Parts: sequence; C-alpha cells; structure tokens
Amino acid sequence: MSTPRGSETDERFSRGQKQVLWVLWLTYGSFYFCRNNLGVALPGLQVETGYTKAQLGTVLMALKLAYGVGQLINGQLAEHGSPRRLLAAGLLASAALNVAFGWATGLYFLTFVWACNGYVQALGWPPTMRVAANWFSPRQRGRAIGLIGTGYQLCGALTFVVAGWAAHRFGWRGALYVPALLVAASAVHMLCFLRDAPESGSSQDTGPARPNGNWRENLRLTLANRALWLVALALCLLDACRYGFTDWGVTHLKEVQQASVSSAAFKYAVLPFGGIAGAYLSGWVTDRFFGGRRTPVICLLLTTLGLLSLAYDQLIHQGMLASVLVLFGVGFCIFGPQVLLVGTLPVDLATRGTAAAAAGFVNFMGYMGAAIGDKLTGRLAEDFGWPFAVRFWAACAFAAALVISFLWNTGRPPASTHA
Repeated sequence: MSTPRGSETDERFSRGQKQVLWVLWLTYGSFYFCRNNLGVALPGLQVETGYTKAQLGTVLMALKLAYGVGQLINGQLAEHGSPRRLLAAGLLASAALNVAFGWATGLYFLTFVWACNGYVQALGWPPTMRVAANWFSPRQRGRAIGLIGTGYQLCGALTFVVAGWAAHRFGWRGALYVPALLVAASAVHMLCFLRDAPESGSSQDTGPARPNGNWRENLRLTLANRALWLVALALCLLDACRYGFTDWGVTHLKEVQQASVSSAAFKYAVLPFGGIAGAYLSGWVTDRFFGGRRTPVICLLLTTLGLLSLAYDQLIHQGMLASVLVLFGVGFCIFGPQVLLVGTLPVDLATRGTAAAAAGFVNFMGYMGAAIGDKLTGRLAEDFGWPFAVRFWAACAFAAALVISFLWNTGRPPASTHA
C-alpha cells in the first residue's frame, strides 16, 4: 500500500515519497543522455561533413524549437494522460532517434531527426512535474524538485564522460549509440517502479479538483497568469546562456585550448557537478530561509552567472585548476536558478490543478530562448570569434536577473493549497 503525501505541517518525506522521488530522479535524468550528447559528437561530425558552425547551430536550434513546442503541447497531455506512459514513450523514442541520427550525414536529415528528438524529449518534464505535484506538498517542493534537478545534473555530467569515451572509442556516432542503450534501460526501470499518485497506480491528481479537465480552460488559466510570463521570459534568457555553455562548450574548449574532444568533454563534466550543488542547495535555501520565496536566490545566482561568464573566456587560459573552478561555478549558477524557474516556481504560481501545464509553458519559452541562443552563438563565434559569443551569454544572464526581479516578493506558496 502506498504512503500518502506528507501533510503541510510535516516537511519530512514519507517512505512512499522517497521511492517516487528517486525513481523520478533517475528517470528524468536519463533523458539527458540522449540530449546533451550531441555537443560531444559535434566536433567529429563537423570534421567528417565540413558543415559550418552556423549550419550545426541550425541542427541544435531544431531540437530546442521542437522541444519548446512539445513542452506546450505535452504540458496539456500530462494533465490528462498517464505520466508513466508518456515518460516511457519519450525515453524509448529518444533512444531510437539517436540511433537514427547516426545513420546519415545529410544536413536536412540530421536537422529533421534532431527536431523529432526534441519533441519526444519534451515528454519528460511535464509528466515529471505532474507526479511531483501529486506527491509533494508546497513546503516540500523546493527540496523535492531540487533533488530531481540534481539527477539531470549528474546524468548531464555522466553524458559528457560516457559520450566522450564513446566518441573516442567508436567515433562521433558512438556518442549517440551508447547513450541510447542507457536510456532504453531507464525506460524499463521506470515502468517497473514509478507510481503516478499516492494510493493509486493510475494517474490521479490528489490535490484539489482540477478546473474542469478542459484543455482550453487549462491553457487559458496558464496564459492569463502574468507572473508565469515573467518566469518564462527569465528562463528564456537563462536557457540561451545555459545552452551556450552545454552545447558549444566542448567545441569552444577544443578550439581555444587546442584540446582533444575527450579532454574537453572531461573538463566540461565539471559543469553539471556544479549544477548538482546549485540545484539542491537553491531549493533547500528557499524553503529553509526564505519561506518559499524563490526570487531573491534566483536574482543573486543569475547576477553571479553573468559575472562568471565575463571572466570565463580569460580564466580558461590560466590552467586546469582555473578552468575546473570556473566551470563548477558556472554550473552552480546556471542550474540553481534553472531548477527554480522551470519547476518549483511555476508549480508554486500555477492555478491549482494546472502544475504540469504551467511547467510546460515556462519550459516552452525557455527553449525558444535556447533555440535562438544556439543559432546566435554559432553565428557570433563564426563571424566575430568566441569572446564575443561568450559575452552574449553573460548579457543573457544579466537580463534574466533583471526580468525576474519584478517578482521579488512573490512565489511564497499558500499554506493550505496544492498544485
């Protein structure tokens, strides 16, 4: 028998909550093996095909655009369908598309397949947030979603390691094939152990009744929420900076340090480890010291991210230790606010019963920024050099801090409501 969700006055996780939390931790984190791996494959792909950075930026942009649209659509699907089934479909389809990506080198084919991968990858986050909203009270969500965030940071780090090793051993296609096997295995694990909601194996919202189960009404409630628009715009800017580092970082280090792909990938594995610390500590701090207010912590971390981005292009020339420290700091300051913006804050601010739709909408906007950022980064690096591209990442971080500052005194979860 499953254990019900914890009460408002008991912030400790129950046994049932812990089990669900760790299954979500592994399941959503696994998606990153078949998403971040292309950044490791890019140098080899570019050498074999001769495509320019701007052309490869189009491939990267395709995933972000499709992922963003998928977030908007799948956020609604997750309110009506079984999260387990949606997660399984996303994992298995993404694994298959990664294999398909390695079959050819035509630019249009690669762009189409990677766009399809973006859409099925979007079957991950909204169902995850739906299950989290079902199982965890507002006073627990900062820690719960923060912990889920550490999962995709750890898997993001392992992606650089695994894909870097596979690319070195099997060529750039190995960076696609080996992660696909891991993701397929994760789908099987999730189907065996995840429960959608307490006291039931089926998808069932355990909070207050949803508005009326109507897609149009859910979308209207989401789009009419002004605070969500500010969160979405801030995430849009942050994701332009985030994916500048994660998609282009290995290529950047390889070119400016004259390093091998595997060496650059191993250095970049430090960034997600910084993200692990940032994701968990930021959620814990907002719950423990700010009474559920997320914005002050987000603003501080985004401002620091902008400063680190300005220093990044100089510090990576100061040796291994300086490179590792700045990448750790960048990871901390990217994924601390990112987890709060993409998960905790939208769930806090959502009209009750629309948590997945709110998270999907915010993530949609984030990936629109990521798509544009990928394209601009490739163009700026090609036309003006890497220092100009890195300064663009810094500008995005500062702008995100300014936008979210308008919500400085909001985001405190109500004492008696659940999303």
